[in-house]
Amino acid sequence: MHYDIAIIGGGLTGVASARLAAERGFKTVHFAPTFAKDHRTSALMMPTVEFMLKTGLISDQSTLGTPLRKIRIIDTTNRILRAPEALFDSTEINIDAFGYNFANSDLLAAFSKSNAKRRTINSAVTRVLKTNMGYAISEESGKSITATMVVGADGKKSKIRDSLGFSSSTTAFNQSALVADVEFDRVELETSVEFHYENGPFTLVPAGGNKINLVWLDEHEALQRAAKLPADEFAKLLEEKSHRLFGHAKPLTKAFVFPLSNLAVPIVGKDGALLIGEAAHAFPPIGAQGLNLGLRDVEDFVAAIDQLTPGFSIIDSNRASKDYDKLRQADLRRTGGFVDGLFRSLLSDFLPAQGLRLGGVWALKNIAPLRKLAFRFGMGK
Repeated sequence: MHYDIAIIGGGLTGVASARLAAERGFKTVHFAPTFAKDHRTSALMMPTVEFMLKTGLISDQSTLGTPLRKIRIIDTTNRILRAPEALFDSTEINIDAFGYNFANSDLLAAFSKSNAKRRTINSAVTRVLKTNMGYAISEESGKSITATMVVGADGKKSKIRDSLGFSSSTTAFNQSALVADVEFDRVELETSVEFHYENGPFTLVPAGGNKINLVWLDEHEALQRAAKLPADEFAKLLEEKSHRLFGHAKPLTKAFVFPLSNLAVPIVGKDGALLIGEAAHAFPPIGAQGLNLGLRDVEDFVAAIDQLTPGFSIIDSNRASKDYDKLRQADLRRTGGFVDGLFRSLLSDFLPAQGLRLGGVWALKNIAPLRKLAFRFGMGK
C-alpha cells in the first residue's frame, strides 16, 4: 500500500501532524505504538494555543488548561551574587495570559479527535529505506508500506533520524527533572513560581484550585532519592524547597524522574523526510519551550504541505522538506541557544557568569523595553 505521508510517532507532535495531514486530504498512515500514560504537563504560550485553536486541535483552552498570567522568579541560591526577585505580568503587554498549562494526556485525547480518514498502525517501525517511490517502512510484524514523504516524530532516539543519515549531537547533563502533582494549603493563583537553586529551578505551575504541577530540576541522584521517599517525608521536602510560602504540601501523584540532555540536529528536512518534535530537538524544561517548539514544528510542517496536492510527486516532496527546513532553522537556533545558555547560567559557579545572570535579571526587572522583548521571545514571537 502506498501513501502520500507516513508519520512515525504516537506522541503529541506525531498525533497532531497525522491529524492535520489527513484533514488536508493527503493519504496518511500513522505509526503510533501504544505507550504508558504521559504524566507530564506543558505550559503552552498563547501563539501555540492560538495555533491549536485555529487548526481545531483543541476547541476551548479554558476547558483543558489553567491560565498562566504571572511568572515569579526567586533566586534561592547561596551564591555570592544573587539575582533580585522578579515578577512578570501578562497585563504589561496587554494580553490576558501568557499561555495555559495543560496535562499532556488531555492534549493527546483532544488531538486524537478527528473524522479525517487515516490509517493508524499500533506498531513500532523497525526499518526505513529510501526507494524510488519515496520510502519503504517496515513494522514489527514484518509488513511494510511505502510513502512519498516520511515524518519522524519518534522522539529523542528517533529511528527515522538515525536511519536516514540526519546528523545530530547529544549532550547529557548530570541533572534530571522530577514531575508530580501536588496540592498546597494556598497558591498564587494563575502564577508560575520558580525557585532557582544551584542545580536547577524548582517550579510550581498552577493547575487549577490549590493544585500545582511540580517541575523540579536537580542532580539525578538527589531526585531519585526524593522520588522514593514516603509521602509524608516527600511533602515535608517540598515545603522546605518552596520556603514554606504555601503551607502544607500534599502529593497527589507518584513522582516521575526524567534524565535531561540536549539534542541538536543541524538539518531537519531533506529528501522528502522531515523531523518534528524531540526527533529534531530536545533540551531541559526551561522557559516552557519544549512542546511549544514542537508544535511550531507542526505549524511549519502544515505550511510546507499546504503547497502540495494529494498524490504529490517525489520532486514535490523533496522541495517541501527543504522548505520545512528553511522555515525551522532560525527558530531552532534561537530557542536552542537561549535555553542552553539559560540552563548553564543557572548551574554555573563561575563568578562572572553569576554576575551576568544577576545583571540580566535586574535589566529584565527594571527596563521596560527589554522586558517586552523578553516576553515576545519567551512566547515564540
